[in-house]
Amino acid sequence: MSRLSPVIAIAALACLSTLGLAACGDKSFSPGTANSGAGGQAAKSVASTEDDKLQNLSQELLDKLKDTKNEAEAATLEEEIWDAWLVSGSATVDTLMKRGLDYQQGEDLEGARDAFDKAIAIKPDYAEAWNRRAVLFFNDGKYDEAIADLESAIRLEPRHFGAWIGLAMIFESVDRPEAALKAYEKALAIHPLAQAAVQGKKRLERAVNGSAL
Repeated sequence: MSRLSPVIAIAALACLSTLGLAACGDKSFSPGTANSGAGGQAAKSVASTEDDKLQNLSQELLDKLKDTKNEAEAATLEEEIWDAWLVSGSATVDTLMKRGLDYQQGEDLEGARDAFDKAIAIKPDYAEAWNRRAVLFFNDGKYDEAIADLESAIRLEPRHFGAWIGLAMIFESVDRPEAALKAYEKALAIHPLAQAAVQGKKRLERAVNGSAL
């Protein structure tokens, strides 16, 4: 089942690749017994371990992404990172995210918003839920809310290159070129071959610094 990167959805300003939601193995944790005595403590421990594994996976991939000079490898790593970010460590949240993305593809933005709201309520430390909801706010012209959600995503995952690019695109669209340039540069420090950020930086360096590249 294919998914659009939120960077694509946020824009009409730039194009990135269509990304797939991979099965990612059996990475989801079901919190069904989380409130039942010793079993609840064991479930919380499993959840913590699973979250650590997911965090480590995405960080390892981000390390590789920063260092690669090969565009094909960068594209593969980018897709793997999006896949990792779309697995929350909670089966319930994963189901809500899948539902939200399906609603969004079907242009049921109210349904998508409800699903992402619920995901955030259950797991407020899950960066990708904030990032995906920001897309909805942007498309609805609610730029302040979109910026706030992207900033939450970045606070939770400082190397979220998609959130940095989304933030830059919003700043660019509301005529804040200096802020947009800084956000693109943040994205490029994480993902040097991200074409949306490469092109955005070129555009804005001419406008902000008066320099031609």
